[in-house]
Amino acid sequence: MGQENTTRDAGPMRLRRHNERLLLQLLRRIGEASKADLARRTHLTSTAVGTIIQALQDDDLITPTGRRTEGQRGQPATLVRINPKGAFGIGVRLDRDAIETAVVDLGGDILGRRVHNRILPSPQQTVELVCADIAALLDGMQASERSRIAGIGVAQPYNLGAWLRELDLTEPAFAAWDSFDFGAALELETGLPVFGENDGNAAAIAEIFYGCGRRHDDFIYLFLGPVIGCGVALDGTCLRGVTGNAGDIAVMPVTPSTLPSAPRPTGKWDMLLSRASLNTLSRHLRWSGEQVATHTDLEAFVRAGHPAVDEWLEDCVDALAPALRSALCMLDVPVVVIDADVDGGLIERLMQRLARELADTAPEARGVPQIVRGSFGSDAGAVGAASLPMFFSFSPRSEVLRSGTRNQEENEHVW
Repeated sequence: MGQENTTRDAGPMRLRRHNERLLLQLLRRIGEASKADLARRTHLTSTAVGTIIQALQDDDLITPTGRRTEGQRGQPATLVRINPKGAFGIGVRLDRDAIETAVVDLGGDILGRRVHNRILPSPQQTVELVCADIAALLDGMQASERSRIAGIGVAQPYNLGAWLRELDLTEPAFAAWDSFDFGAALELETGLPVFGENDGNAAAIAEIFYGCGRRHDDFIYLFLGPVIGCGVALDGTCLRGVTGNAGDIAVMPVTPSTLPSAPRPTGKWDMLLSRASLNTLSRHLRWSGEQVATHTDLEAFVRAGHPAVDEWLEDCVDALAPALRSALCMLDVPVVVIDADVDGGLIERLMQRLARELADTAPEARGVPQIVRGSFGSDAGAVGAASLPMFFSFSPRSEVLRSGTRNQEENEHVW
């Protein structure tokens, strides 16, 4: 009988939790709103919205901002908005040549960060380094803020030990990462829940939660980092696939590069990451006689209009455009979001050339997607990682209506 009552009660509880997250999502999109605004936009009753607002205020997730008096009759309406200090996420971005740890609040602002531009060390060394960084960041927070940490998000490329030849890397420690459960080790050391995603999905989730997802529910997200990353947003959530690799455009087959700096592929086809990545740009600049120690050096060459940058950009778009066109044919989304680890005008030039190439090669009866700039630039990795615990705790994903406990809802995402 007790089990039957528990099952009977679970449905309304999940529905209420979903509606709470629905209101939070709407407030992220429109900034501030009254109870009547929220009821009208969510099609919930005024009574239901009032109950949810009170619960969210009790949890310090939303806060009143004042009253609306313009153009109103009767009692002025109370306005509410997201409380940025209502929750915090810790983000850990791991890449083959960098480690970044940051704290982000519910409003999407980075409150502190620690960065190490270095070749990724062994997994155990990285755990120790990241734990020290987390401890230093937590020391800078008030006790009341530390109690509101939703968890740690880890964003890293899957298969870190793969494709080293294409990326001009020979570090043997990378192979150890493919059999190491970094999230479990980090969770054991910190006592905080750890949410893991590949770096492309994590950055796309940041856009869904904090960026252009406030205006668009469906888009392909491209991030030009050491390797090109990709994520797919459909109906306001991130498409993951069976192994979490949905949208992994980096391994899409492309024709070999014509750049003299490019290594010859071992087969008929090459992979997109061999032509569209900052690693490839660095390699081409080195072939042209320039010194490039890290990816942070690239921006100076972009700003200076170095000829090698234009040569690489032409080769990059030549491979990226058909790969993206193929993805658009399968997914039928209206928007492509593009961001990168470096700028200096690179993002804008990439967007312009890609838009032109997509327009020139558009099939009959098919249009060209809207291409928009990403919201975070070089911060995308850190914000993406930190947004993972926020997204899985506060986003109105449809799984919430079909699942039981919080752990059951998120078992495929939490380490």
